[in-house]
Amino acid sequence: MRFFITGAGGQLGHDVMNEVNQRGHEAVGSGSKPAYSGVQDGSAVCFLPYVQLDIRDRDAVMKTIAAVRPDAVIHCAAWTAVDAAEEPENREVVQAVNALGTRYVAEACKALDCKMIYISTDYVFPGGGSSPWQPDEGGYAPLNVYGQSKLAGERAVEELLEKFFIVRTAWVFGRSGGNFVKTMLRLGKTHEELRVVNDQIGTPTYTRDLARLLVDMSLTEQYGRYHATNEGGYISWYDFACEIFRQAGMDVRVQPVSTAAYGLSKAARPFNSRLDKSKLQEKGFAPLPDWRDALSRYRKEIETEG
Repeated sequence: MRFFITGAGGQLGHDVMNEVNQRGHEAVGSGSKPAYSGVQDGSAVCFLPYVQLDIRDRDAVMKTIAAVRPDAVIHCAAWTAVDAAEEPENREVVQAVNALGTRYVAEACKALDCKMIYISTDYVFPGGGSSPWQPDEGGYAPLNVYGQSKLAGERAVEELLEKFFIVRTAWVFGRSGGNFVKTMLRLGKTHEELRVVNDQIGTPTYTRDLARLLVDMSLTEQYGRYHATNEGGYISWYDFACEIFRQAGMDVRVQPVSTAAYGLSKAARPFNSRLDKSKLQEKGFAPLPDWRDALSRYRKEIETEG
């Protein structure tokens, strides 16, 4: 099977490329940079075919994907700087990448009649209450520009395609790029105490585990919307930070604070990022492992970075 993967240099794209290669499939990665710009860890992704592609350029998207003729496109490319997306000067480009860029990728998939997997987010929901969000229940009301742009991408995919998977995830951490785990480990080296919010609830997602699921999905015709994070229950960012430092053996005091008291974010965040993942098993997909186990494996993966 031949795959085309956008955002190959990002956290998820890096692991998707490796997962595809390890299973013996063909993979072509793309990104906005002239050459692969993700982590240089000696893995196969660093040596696999790569093409520069600005997904805001419709003609380039159509021509590039048509030339590869993939059986499936896994669309990982996105603007993910949530706070920066709120800046007036960035809003147009956020929409161009996450909404229009996704539409162009979907148009290319439609022209080839190939499958498309679109990575979306818990931020498409308003984030109130305490009940887990269902993948097919609707109720979308993004609180910020990033969430609005990702929802627009979802709608473009659903409008144009029949062979699609929309996979919403949350609290992602992986090898290539920055994330909460890396930030906590870095700050823990220079701070005896850290303040972390305890009123935003969700579940972390390790990109290696998510990449496995995405490739599993692409080999089926179980199309539709899904939610995917690691298992292990719903926690706060405070809980996550405490476990990071416990596993790392770092003596850092973590002080729980409310989002309002923390007060540093430009973008509104959902308080309820609980995603119901039961549809995965209903459709025959293996759930992702416990997030604590995922964190342990991830720490071993990055420990050589210092």
